[in-house]
Amino acid sequence: MAFTVVLVENAPPRLRGRLAIWLLEVRAGVYIGDVSRRTREMLWEQLAEGLEEQGSAVIAWGSQHESGYEFQTLGTNRRVPVEFDGLLLVAFHPVGSAPGPASGF
Repeated sequence: MAFTVVLVENAPPRLRGRLAIWLLEVRAGVYIGDVSRRTREMLWEQLAEGLEEQGSAVIAWGSQHESGYEFQTLGTNRRVPVEFDGLLLVAFHPVGSAPGPASGF
């Protein structure tokens, strides 16, 4: 089991309800819980299938990685995950530029 955090923006109610089955919604669109890797992967599949065009999501979990955590993103956002020397970091698009879709790291 690993502590997991999921944040969603512009998610349809059915997807938010699906997340609430497995995780506790502590604020609007912010879910936390201690779930297995298999459950986390199932939740990620649900996010990928249920997130609509204007929605975005990020999932983060504790791991044995050097940083102590890993994360994945979905949807369009100014913040884009980039790998740098084996670490997953976040790059920002400049204000006013067209944000690109997250790469799904």
